Amino acid sequence: MHPHPNWTGQTGFLVTVIMFGIVLAGAPSSEANMEGEMAASEKSVHESRSVCAGEQEYVQERKKHILESLKNLEINCSEDSVPHIALLASGGGQRAAVGLVGSLHQMEKDHLLDSVLYLGGVSGSTWAMAFLYSDPEWSVDMDRTVNRLLDAEVELQDALAWLGERAKEEHFSLTDIWGVLTSAGIMKQMDLRNLSDEANRNTTNPYPVYCAIEKYCYAEGPIEGKWFEVSPHEAGFTELGLFVETSLLGSKFQNGELMEKIPEMDMVKLQVPGHVNSAGEEYLRFYMALDKLIALTRSTIKNPSALSELDKLQKVLADADKSNQAEYPDQESLSFDDKKSTFQRWSLNLLALVETWSQSLEEGAFKTHVTFITEQVLPLIVKWEWGTTNNFLYRYENSSIPLCLTSKESFHLVDAGLLINVAYPSFLGDKRDIDLIIAPEYSAGNLFETLTLARDYAAELKKPFPEIDEKILEEKDWPKDCYVFEGKEKEPTIVYLPLFNRNNCKDAEEVKARMSQFSTFQRPFSREESRFLLETAEANVRNNKETLLKEINKAAVRRRNKQRTPGLQKISETCLFGLV
Repeated sequence: MHPHPNWTGQTGFLVTVIMFGIVLAGAPSSEANMEGEMAASEKSVHESRSVCAGEQEYVQERKKHILESLKNLEINCSEDSVPHIALLASGGGQRAAVGLVGSLHQMEKDHLLDSVLYLGGVSGSTWAMAFLYSDPEWSVDMDRTVNRLLDAEVELQDALAWLGERAKEEHFSLTDIWGVLTSAGIMKQMDLRNLSDEANRNTTNPYPVYCAIEKYCYAEGPIEGKWFEVSPHEAGFTELGLFVETSLLGSKFQNGELMEKIPEMDMVKLQVPGHVNSAGEEYLRFYMALDKLIALTRSTIKNPSALSELDKLQKVLADADKSNQAEYPDQESLSFDDKKSTFQRWSLNLLALVETWSQSLEEGAFKTHVTFITEQVLPLIVKWEWGTTNNFLYRYENSSIPLCLTSKESFHLVDAGLLINVAYPSFLGDKRDIDLIIAPEYSAGNLFETLTLARDYAAELKKPFPEIDEKILEEKDWPKDCYVFEGKEKEPTIVYLPLFNRNNCKDAEEVKARMSQFSTFQRPFSREESRFLLETAEANVRNNKETLLKEINKAAVRRRNKQRTPGLQKISETCLFGLV
C-alpha cells in the first residue's frame, strides 16, 4: 500500500521524521512506589555550562579504553591527551537507523569504534541508538547486533499488551502508538528499560546523547530555547544550560524545585513532531499510519487466515485511496477550506472501512487484537494528538529564560531534524570540547543542508565551526563518498560520509533513485533491503578507513597541543601516528 504519487512530493518533513527515538512518557517503572510528594529541596533544576559529574566520570573511564585502542592503531598519546571524537549520525527514519548500525559495524571491524568518545543522534539515528544500548556491550560484538536487527521479531500480543497498559493511563496518546510502530515494527524489540540505567554501566560503549527540539520555542522562541538533549545523567536545554537528572524528566517542577516525582519513562516512547504543512498532509499521515499499523500486524503474526484478512484490508484501502485521488485529480485548484473538508472526509471514510472490515472478522484472538486497535488506537490517529512532558522550567524565575518555556506546565519534545538533522549543537563549543566529528549522512533532501544549517546555527551563537567551501555544495546531487572539513583552532574537524555517492551510484539519477527506494515514507524494510543498506554503509566506512585513521591521528596531535601550557617543560608522550 503506497501513497498516491500526487502526495509523495508534499510531505516535507512531516510524518516519519518522527523520531526522538527515546523516552518520553511514563510507563510505570520499579520506582513507581516513589511517586508522590517529595521534599522540594531534594532535587532541583540546575544551571551549568559544563558536563555534569556523572558524564565527566564516564568520559574519564572511557578514555582509558580509547587510549588502548589508539595504541593498537599505532597512534601514541598519553591519557590526558586522548582526543575527543564524536560520531554524529543524521536522521532519516529507518534508512538512518539501519545505516548507522552498518557504519558502526564496519568501524568495529576496522578497530575504529573504540576510538569514539561520544555517540550523538537525532530522529531515525536515535532509533538505532535505543536499539544498540539495550545491549550493555553492543560495541564489542556488532555481528550479534546486526543479527538482532535482521532476525529478531516481536509478537503482536506483546506490542498490544504494552499499548493496553498505556491505554489505562490518563495521558495515553499517539506518542505511545508510534512508539510501538517503531520499536516493534522497525527495530524489532520492546525495550522497557530506562535511559538512566545506562548511567551505572561500564564504559565499554561511547557515551550516548539523544537530541530533540522544543516545539513551542521552535515555533516562536529564541534559538537558545530550541535544542534539547538527553543523556543517561541529565536532560535539558543545551544553550540555556538548564538541566534535570534524566530520571526526573517528566516529573513535576515549579520554579526549579521538584514538586512531584513521577516514574521515569521507558525507551519505547517516542516524541513525534505534530507539525503539518498543509491540509493534504493530514490525510497522507493518516493513510500512512494505517499502513504502518497493518505492516506491524503483518510482521508479527503467522496465521494464514489472519494474513489473508490483512490482504483484503490493504486492497480495500488501496482502492479507496485511488478513488479519492480520482475525485479531485487537480487538488491544487481547491481552496484551503475545501481541501481541509475533503481530506477530513477521506480520512473518516478510511476509518469507516477499517471498522467495517474488523466487524466482519470471525471471533477469536485476531479479532480481539484488531478491536483494540480500532477502538483505542485509530481514534487517536484521527485526532493526531501527541503526548506532552511535564515542563521542569514551569514558572522558573530567571529573566534570561524565554517565556515560551516558563509559561506552560508541559512542553512538546519533537524531532530535532526540523531544525538541524544532525546533533551538532550538543557538540559545538567548550562544553564537550570535540576535536573530531565523524558524520555519516543518511538525510534526504539537500545533501549538505545539515552542514550549512549547523554552520549558521554556530555563527548565530558565536560557536566555532569549520569552514565549508561553497564549491563543494555544487556536488550535492552526486557527492563524493567522503569530505573532510578541517578545523583550525577551536573548530572541530568534520569527516562527512554521504550514504549514496559516486562510489556506489553511477550518476545523480541513481542517487535519486536509491533515496526514493529507501525513502522515509514507506513500510518497514524487508530483510534484503536492510541487508543492502547495511552493506552500503559498511562499504562507505571501509573505503575511507585511511582517511578516518589520518584524521583520528590529527585529532590526537590537536588534543596534545591543547594540553600545552606556558612554561611547560615536557610533554609526557607525543601523539604521533606510528613514527611520523
